[in-house]
Amino acid sequence: MSNRNAQIDQFLLLHSARADKWRELTTMADAWAKQQGDRLKLEAVLSALEAVEEYHAYPGPQLLAALRESIAANDAGGAARLARRISNGLLTDAYRSRSAEWDVHDEMSASEVPDILPPSTNEASERRPYFEVLFVNSQPAARWPAFAREIRRLRRREDAFIYEPVMVGSFEDAICATILNPNIVAVVLAEGFPYRSRHDAPILRSVLDPLGEVESADASALRLSGALRRLRPELDVYLLSDREVEKIAGDPNAKGVRRVFYAVEEMLELHLAVLEGVYARYETPFFDNLKKYARRPIGTFHALPIARGKSVFKSDWIRDFGEFYGLNLFLAESSATTGGLDSLLEPTGNIKRSQEMAARAFGADHVFFVTNGTSTSNKMAVQALLAPGDIAVVDRNCHKSHHYGMVLSGAQPYYVEAFPMTEYSMYGAVPLATIKRALLTLKAEGRLQRLKLLDLTNCTFDGHMYNVRRVMEECLAIKPDLIFLWDEAWSGFARFSPFLRPRTAMGAAEEIEDWLRDPASLKAFEAQKAQLGDNPGDDALLAARLIPDPRLVRLRVYQTNSTHKSMSAIRQGSMLLVKDVDFHTVAAQFREAVFTHASTSPNQQLIASLDVARRQMELEGYGLVMNAIEIALKIRRSVNEHKLISKYFKALDADDMIPKSYRQSGFEGYIRDGTTWADAAKAMHEDEFYLDPTRITLVCGTAGFDGTQFKGLLAEKYGIQLNKTSRNSVLLQSNINNTRSDVAHLIRVLVEICQSIEERLSDGGEGERTAFAARVKSLMTDVPDLPNFSHFHEAFRHDAGRDTPEGNIRTAFFKAYDASVCEYVPLFGAECDKRLKDGPEMVSANFVIPYPPGFPIMVPGQVLTQETIDFMRKLDVKEIHGFEKARGLKLIRSDAIAVAERPRKSKDEKRSH
Repeated sequence: MSNRNAQIDQFLLLHSARADKWRELTTMADAWAKQQGDRLKLEAVLSALEAVEEYHAYPGPQLLAALRESIAANDAGGAARLARRISNGLLTDAYRSRSAEWDVHDEMSASEVPDILPPSTNEASERRPYFEVLFVNSQPAARWPAFAREIRRLRRREDAFIYEPVMVGSFEDAICATILNPNIVAVVLAEGFPYRSRHDAPILRSVLDPLGEVESADASALRLSGALRRLRPELDVYLLSDREVEKIAGDPNAKGVRRVFYAVEEMLELHLAVLEGVYARYETPFFDNLKKYARRPIGTFHALPIARGKSVFKSDWIRDFGEFYGLNLFLAESSATTGGLDSLLEPTGNIKRSQEMAARAFGADHVFFVTNGTSTSNKMAVQALLAPGDIAVVDRNCHKSHHYGMVLSGAQPYYVEAFPMTEYSMYGAVPLATIKRALLTLKAEGRLQRLKLLDLTNCTFDGHMYNVRRVMEECLAIKPDLIFLWDEAWSGFARFSPFLRPRTAMGAAEEIEDWLRDPASLKAFEAQKAQLGDNPGDDALLAARLIPDPRLVRLRVYQTNSTHKSMSAIRQGSMLLVKDVDFHTVAAQFREAVFTHASTSPNQQLIASLDVARRQMELEGYGLVMNAIEIALKIRRSVNEHKLISKYFKALDADDMIPKSYRQSGFEGYIRDGTTWADAAKAMHEDEFYLDPTRITLVCGTAGFDGTQFKGLLAEKYGIQLNKTSRNSVLLQSNINNTRSDVAHLIRVLVEICQSIEERLSDGGEGERTAFAARVKSLMTDVPDLPNFSHFHEAFRHDAGRDTPEGNIRTAFFKAYDASVCEYVPLFGAECDKRLKDGPEMVSANFVIPYPPGFPIMVPGQVLTQETIDFMRKLDVKEIHGFEKARGLKLIRSDAIAVAERPRKSKDEKRSH
């Protein structure tokens, strides 16, 4: 197979390599111009690039033809100049705003290369946003240039945006272009195109098949529109047809088509429709109105002196504060909810519209903007969905906000444990078998009706993503009305990646919705019912991949995301997403939860940033997320394949972070030899747990650093910031803000640190090497076992099941408000050991949360065991919330606990159960 065609097969790997390939071609052309290069190799590289460039508007066929002609004519100097011009245009994005970049005859000198820096923050940009539109048609390729010229002639000065067409002629090429080109934000489909690409690319099947696209006789525009929407749901799709457009428009499969046109009789209308569709995503109702408000002359007589900035800019003492942030920050401040603004507590205007647009963007039915962070989003959801006495199955290692939410609501947590990664002092995620066993145990005790909520973290801090659809379907097979709360604080961006979206709450809920409508769902359920029998035992249910009864399912899914953690929102910006068929039954509770937790003085700029973050992700989120993924892959490869760095550091991969039993596809990691995106896509579909590629656990214990120490070194000496550590590792996160320069800086710093270690070990002699080995051993080998949740004291389980662990955390929490019923026991000492051995039991009076690992290892009402005490004693972290070293463990006095007497099973009875 030619290099040209092989490159098409690997298009997923070329997403970030495109600019690199052009720089390589430019270097080769320069060498050829200096009579030091090989023309044949240059032609081969250009041939490989051309196949990929067909899926992009720039440099386009004219510039590529001119480059080919220069090479064919042995014009080495002309080829070198043109290659450099194209390469610089791509590097600087100059082609987006400078029309001369598209002109074959433009001879811009090196000194005229446009500035690659962004415009000043105080400078009003005259540029119109640029995007590209994919046209999929059945016309011969020879006619495409003329068609593109017709489209360009439709441009008008008053157009808010400018776009360039990208032409392809097959189903496969449309898929390739949509995945490879992040500039595409709209697609126009004209019927009659074939399925196969005109290129010979058989390996393309290995990529398309895992995405659910297999060759069939149906290569219709409607099928392609569905496929493109599954890959990139943010795209606007338009359909041109020369047959019964009325019938097509009414087809249920056309739900993803924004508008249907009759053939090409209304090209201007199509042009205007494309611009209108982009504007519908570009519009930011709250931010737009806030800008208008800031430009108006306003007299303020409300309680916000900083509004309009007079108290700041007229002051000799705090004017520097205003100069630092700029005038607009203060002009846009107000505590008013009228005059073009709106109320976050009861939105009826532009905030309401902004939230509706966010719901569309994230695939939800409703969205609540939250300005107090996702801690508040979680507590709002828990309060609205749970009442006192309700049971919630909760990941014990979830964020503290979920535990406090249980305290506030009076719900009883049924804690389930994640699989441990003891070597790295962290937990993974909760196995599905553990979750199912919890539901089946409640069912066996006749208490399943009290279970209301499954509350899980997805993805975890360290990057573990659940097979969300499978978890929800199997749980719904046991309890069809179970509510799901997925804390996706760290992965809100995943919506905009076709490889990560199915692992999100809203993405999986959408798939389940489609499945419930499909008649095949009932057939699948009936087939399994016949296979399992009328009364299957727990073992059979645990072993089976359960299928719910689609007639009984009430799909109720909630997702929280820290918009500020992965998108361009100001800190504490969060969203609460809802897809709940029974939301009307809890809407009043949600309103009360908003009143309870939301500030009556929300920050206007923060709300505006949520509005803008949504706009950005709808229009360029796909490309930004792909870049973040590729940045992470470059970090992984650069660390693990560097001869010196890999001696002391390691970026953990999937097989390090996820036990083999949860990787059903056999996927081992992103940077293993031979691994392709097809392998990663297969793992995403099949595996119980999947590792978010943008979250990189970097082991530093092998370099003699604990996580906190290494984090401090990077921040204080090298200006590299992290926010999560473990005993022997730190977490690196790539995000939409990162660039290749960030990677280079990180690698350079790691090399410098490794060189320092080498010099120290070399100059320090045997003593230094022995001390270093001992330090590494203490960090990597002598690690404490991670403690599981023990159990609630019987005093806080008066209405709990005999074999289920839930407890009344609220009662225990507020009992400790009475200081007279509390006592302190030193963590180290004979008293603690004696209590563990002989009693009375030690019962925690509060939450104890060490950082790391960052979750409660003690909760109110929990009986402390040797396991928990041993872990606390081995902790060497400085920050432990809820624990005062000088006073010791805060406990509820044993004589203050009234235990309700009730029959208890013997150990033998429990074992038999």
